[in-house]
Amino acid sequence: MGIPAFVLASISPARLHLLQSAGIEPIVCRSDFDESTVTSTDPVTLVNTLAQCKAEAVVAKFRNPGDRTVTPEKPDNPSRVVVLGCDSVLQVDGEIYGKPETPAAAIQRWQKMRGGVGELYTGHALFDLNSDRHVVRCQMTRVYFANISDRQIENYVATEEPLRCAGCFAIDGRGGLFVEKLEGCHTNVIGLSLPLLRSLLEELGYDVTDFWPDSIHRSL
Repeated sequence: MGIPAFVLASISPARLHLLQSAGIEPIVCRSDFDESTVTSTDPVTLVNTLAQCKAEAVVAKFRNPGDRTVTPEKPDNPSRVVVLGCDSVLQVDGEIYGKPETPAAAIQRWQKMRGGVGELYTGHALFDLNSDRHVVRCQMTRVYFANISDRQIENYVATEEPLRCAGCFAIDGRGGLFVEKLEGCHTNVIGLSLPLLRSLLEELGYDVTDFWPDSIHRSL
């Protein structure tokens, strides 16, 4: 029967690029889940719940055989898919942050973060429609921020990059200049942990290399 199609329940360019760089070409499907409906003061609970809800929203679309609005790339057999949902937040001094809502908020955030340490949490929810099984796990990476100047903060926020990122920085962009070091998974800070994804696929009975387009296993 071959391996299932891999569906990313996110339109995040960073997550898409991570998967592509790892040899996986996913079907991209926006979840349209209202994140404001989920609240928690525990970052692990928050990101795991959000990741699961995003994945479930996309799973529901694929389970509806009459729904042809999911994506033009929707496979002929919607039951032969795995769906990955992710969500990230940054915790600094016990306070949880997602994307900053305004440039002023981003500047204030960086003035608090600089010279300090934050924990970047990413929830991962992987659903296998074929076996009707799913796994949910969280990965945490500790981030050490440089003690940058007000001018550097203002110039960085002016690029608008921080406004698009949970945690107010992109480690794979200009924000990488302002991070001294990481403790933990590097790709987790970008949007999803590739090592954790490999483990989740193994829990569901798959080998991650089977999802490479040129994998010999596709012909088995």
